[in-house]
Amino acid sequence: MWELSEKTKIPIYQQIMEQIISYIQEGTLQPGDRLPSERKLATYYNVNRSTVVHALDELVSLGWVLRRQGSGTIVNEGNWGRSTMPRVDWRSFFTQESHPREPFLEKLQLLLSDSEALDLYSGELPLNLIPDFRFPSYTWEELLLEERKQSALGYRPLQQIICQKIKIEQKIDVFSDQVLITSGAQQAMFLLLQVMLQSGDSVAIEDPSFLYSLPIFATAGIKLYGVEMDNEGIKIDKLEQLILTKKIKLIILNPTFQNPTGKTMSESRRRQLIELSQKYQLPIVEDEVFSEMNFNLIPPSLKELAPHQVIHLGSLSKIFGSSIKIGWIVADRDLIQRLSEAKQMMDFSISVFPQVIAHTALTDSQFERNQKELVSKLKKRANLFVSLADSISEDWIISKIEGGIYVYFTWRHQKLFRKDWEIFLREKILIAPAFLFSSDTMAMRVNYTRLSEKAQQLFFEKLQKISRELRRN
Repeated sequence: MWELSEKTKIPIYQQIMEQIISYIQEGTLQPGDRLPSERKLATYYNVNRSTVVHALDELVSLGWVLRRQGSGTIVNEGNWGRSTMPRVDWRSFFTQESHPREPFLEKLQLLLSDSEALDLYSGELPLNLIPDFRFPSYTWEELLLEERKQSALGYRPLQQIICQKIKIEQKIDVFSDQVLITSGAQQAMFLLLQVMLQSGDSVAIEDPSFLYSLPIFATAGIKLYGVEMDNEGIKIDKLEQLILTKKIKLIILNPTFQNPTGKTMSESRRRQLIELSQKYQLPIVEDEVFSEMNFNLIPPSLKELAPHQVIHLGSLSKIFGSSIKIGWIVADRDLIQRLSEAKQMMDFSISVFPQVIAHTALTDSQFERNQKELVSKLKKRANLFVSLADSISEDWIISKIEGGIYVYFTWRHQKLFRKDWEIFLREKILIAPAFLFSSDTMAMRVNYTRLSEKAQQLFFEKLQKISRELRRN
């Protein structure tokens, strides 16, 4: 039973880990079973005791086994959804000095108000594309009456319509006590960090990822580890290697129209990811804020494939603009309850007004029609963008646009450095270089939706000029 392969190059402690995990998964080891002592395992495997200790320490950190005084090492009887809350000192988020600003971003922010600048950096639709909804006028008394429909989890009518929406779109039965309303996806992410992690914990994300640019991880002392992607999404073998070597506690992904690359993870890759997360009992946070903007059929969400393994984040902010910050978390009841308690402790209350607006929009008979019109306009804008992109194809590799709001440009020639991207600011072209999302300096994110037909032509004319200068450097 306790034998290792001499043919593989995998480190011995990892082989021990994988063997114990496989015994637990196949039922050879049952919850509550006691493992042989460290000394006996070292003898069985013919290795140093320190190697066994290393493997068991990793298994403890991943939640597979527990160490109990006087009882040795036993197979864990619990699951990831039963952790205590909140463990991170959230108050430090407000008392510490603000996260150091990226110099490039400081210069870019100064140009955002310049009417001559082309803003391809901002992460929302332009005003002329935001769907127009007819909102009823409310008296103050009526709003106060709506306030009574609020629970600790949010405005109940909004929760109910989100449940219906998820059931139709993702074929999952979700109930109101599994939905927590937040003021956008960032607040949702912040709450999850406080409840599920503690300072020093490690999280796996895509590389590149917009999560690198969020200060909430550094503030909470959370370590981010990027996982390389290919055309199908995150590489599963690379992710597993990270899980085994970096004590990953949580996986956070943006699998549909990923920010910043615009990629969509294939269904087969999603299923492999779910299988891996189940193997190591790791929860996945799925950020799905762009899935409404799809030009073609998209794969099933991770939440649909594994309802109890995946925590789903949704938002209307990308459609309504930043003025209406409404998002939600869909998860198992126990976790939602703890998130709600943490939200109340932090006084993260949400006014009923934006929730009423969101509910009104989602229940509007014209919502589906408006949504289709928006997607049609985005597709038309994307098609023009791709056709004009031929003019710079010798200098840039451009990602496919199948939905969402971003397109990713990768430089074909010599290595670029951070200072090289300053030329875009001088030309008043506001883009997001890849170094905001990873260690890469060879690519950029562009929000193509913010360019009208005339502005697209201007952008590509300026990009040709910039490309000539970059080649000369």
